[in-house]
Amino acid sequence: MIALVTGANRGIGHEVSRQLIGLGWAVLVTARSGRAAQKAAAGLGGGAHPLRLDVTSPDDSTEAARVLRERFGGLDVLVNNAAITYDTWQRAVGADLDVVREAMETNLYGPWRLTQAVLPLLRASRRPRVVNVSSEGGSLAGMTGGTPAYAVSKAGLNALTRLLAGELRADGVLVNSVCPGWVATDMGGPGGRPLADGAAGIVWAATLPDDGPTGGFFRDGQPLPW
Repeated sequence: MIALVTGANRGIGHEVSRQLIGLGWAVLVTARSGRAAQKAAAGLGGGAHPLRLDVTSPDDSTEAARVLRERFGGLDVLVNNAAITYDTWQRAVGADLDVVREAMETNLYGPWRLTQAVLPLLRASRRPRVVNVSSEGGSLAGMTGGTPAYAVSKAGLNALTRLLAGELRADGVLVNSVCPGWVATDMGGPGGRPLADGAAGIVWAATLPDDGPTGGFFRDGQPLPW
């Protein structure tokens, strides 16, 4: 099995890569910096393959698809993990829309663009999966205020999950959103639960059986409200 994980040089993405490699998978460990990708892959050992990938770059997404096709022969699982801007200092009523726009480029348009680029490879896989790493902060059911760039971009990612799941159901591509919960990362800050616990739910979605759910929003394998 071959997976590509975005934002895999640290935090959740790095731990997801470690767990998938532990299952015997080949994982493309990506980061915006080639050096960061190489360092992360070296730390993960055999099965890890570094790739520089900025999800905001159309050329990078096209190149990632080419590398997957020519060097690895395909792709089975895409984990859209890269994200920025947990803007706790902002409120929607006075938000800097340039900050919101920048977050959307990475958190929504990036996964959308990359999924489109690798979709022919996923359609050719015998067990294709797309996992969008989201957040309960993007749940309309619980949204009240604050972190507008992050919340709106993750709500958009959840909507994209639903659209892709519906459109790709006939192709056997399972598409789900997963919230890892509050995890102790650079973005989440100290005090969160262990990385391994947050990553486990993402790996669960990446390894779903063919009759598994699609178009869902989960944490630890349990449904979350939209």
